[in-house]
Amino acid sequence: MKNSLMALGTMLLLGGVASAQKVAFEEYTLDNGLHVILHNDASAPVIITSVMYHVGSKNENPERTGFAHFFEHLLFEGTANIKRGEWFKIVTSNGGTNNANTSEDRTYYYEVFPSNSLELGLWMESERMMHPVINQIGVDTQNEVVKEEKRLRVDNQPYGSLIAEVKKNMYVKHPYRWATIGSMEHLDASKLEEFQAFNKKFYVPNNAVLVVAGDLNDIPKTKEWVQKYFGAIPKGADIKVETFVEDPITTTINATYQDPNIQKPMIVASYRTPSMKTRDARVLDMISTVLSEGKSSRLYKKIVDDKKMALQIGAFSYSQEDYGMYILYGMPQGTNTSEGIVKEIDEEIVKLQTELLTDKEMQKLKNIYDNNYVNGNSNVEGIAENLASFYLLYGDVNLINTEIEMYRSITAKEIRDVAKKYLNPNQRLILDYVPSKDKAQN
Repeated sequence: MKNSLMALGTMLLLGGVASAQKVAFEEYTLDNGLHVILHNDASAPVIITSVMYHVGSKNENPERTGFAHFFEHLLFEGTANIKRGEWFKIVTSNGGTNNANTSEDRTYYYEVFPSNSLELGLWMESERMMHPVINQIGVDTQNEVVKEEKRLRVDNQPYGSLIAEVKKNMYVKHPYRWATIGSMEHLDASKLEEFQAFNKKFYVPNNAVLVVAGDLNDIPKTKEWVQKYFGAIPKGADIKVETFVEDPITTTINATYQDPNIQKPMIVASYRTPSMKTRDARVLDMISTVLSEGKSSRLYKKIVDDKKMALQIGAFSYSQEDYGMYILYGMPQGTNTSEGIVKEIDEEIVKLQTELLTDKEMQKLKNIYDNNYVNGNSNVEGIAENLASFYLLYGDVNLINTEIEMYRSITAKEIRDVAKKYLNPNQRLILDYVPSKDKAQN
């Protein structure tokens, strides 16, 4: 009886927290196709002005990879009314910060300002969209910036090419097969007119969502400013969305990559999975948590703690709009081999495919996801990006409030069935990620 009361209390507490975290928002669309989402949160005197464009590395010409990431940098160069080099000065002098990031599926720009600078933030993002200056000096400057970023984050970073190598081997037809940062040779070969055409095609209001979140003490005034600064931007041409369908993986793909930056080998097993919009993708998230989240997870406890076969073990879902990847990895320790690590991983996967999780394990999982939900909406910056993503990539803004119910409804049987469906040896890549021969000899 005591345990039942404690369990009930926990459920009520989590339910209360989740309810308190419900995100209120208002959405509408301008005549030019720009979707607008407003979220009022007066808990702190700050505002976020952000724009997410539905363009990522998958939208690139295979002979011109890296454009989407390049534009993440290029569109800070300046506009018709913001001189080159002035963007960051304007932001910092008004007590703000800004940043941007790019994925295979979208590009996201945002500013964080004191709430009395809301109009400034809207004006700056409208400037970026309406008339950015894309000239040769900007292209040349950012080309060097991107090259340096690649040297730091990929070329000279231990295991920096891991995701790119997995993608290259997992995809044959889909543009996910190349790295988001792209090819420096492609960028070097590109003409100014190609960058200008890419901007004209993708960085348009009907391919974007504007999220304004934070201390919006005057919603009507916010809407007035949104119309003032964004309403006059011309609608772009309709963008044809291409569909790329991969053939199923039916036999194990074996590959090797030599990394000059590492001394310890890593074994990687990767499975192609469905779009992050699907229920199965959420189930795979839970499978990843069972296998490798924290030191009490099955793989860590067995392979690292008990058997001491690996220095590190992990698993994660690499979520994407069209497909996903479920990636497991391990670093053998001592005389243990990569083959031995894979054998242990496979044994744990077979257990998931044949044995149901206990009620206690399921409750622990759901507690973790309740906590993740609360943390994901714990600050206005996270809320702004979530609102943009759920609209642009998932097609349902209210998932910011309802996705947690999907996780809560997942059953032990679904976990077993999804593991059976996607995590089989004939459906995967085995990548030996090893030191280069010169490194291994030293």
